[in-house]
Amino acid sequence: MAAAVARGLAKANDRPNPGLDATRTAQKYAVMARDFRDSAWRHLDEGDLPQASNKGWGLVAETVKDISAQHGGIIHTHRAIMEVVNELARLAGDANTARAIRSIFHTARNLHINFYENDLHEDIVIEGLMECEELSELLHTRFAVA
Repeated sequence: MAAAVARGLAKANDRPNPGLDATRTAQKYAVMARDFRDSAWRHLDEGDLPQASNKGWGLVAETVKDISAQHGGIIHTHRAIMEVVNELARLAGDANTARAIRSIFHTARNLHINFYENDLHEDIVIEGLMECEELSELLHTRFAVA
């Protein structure tokens, strides 16, 4: 698993940042992921679709950072998140799970875009947030260090 994270980071050309990396822990990312999840639904209840959308992206991004940190990798860029997700999908064990990981990741990226564009309907944002939660759970189930 650590090798997959390393491959993803290498493909993204993501280099360590010694001054910053000491503060980037799996525990911190896990807390941030939960905060983003909770904030997403709160913003949705308030009718703020752009903020809800971006918090869905944050849930997925912080989950990937959490899994990466558990396996010795620290992510610095959006590209590195994408590359690590691709490596995790490759290691998923079956084509359907790999496809789900990649597909939901793209849903999360679309939610991130909606933060800027604000053009998604509420039902699409709701479905996207539910899928982001599913992906977070799936990644923890398959790849978290026990």
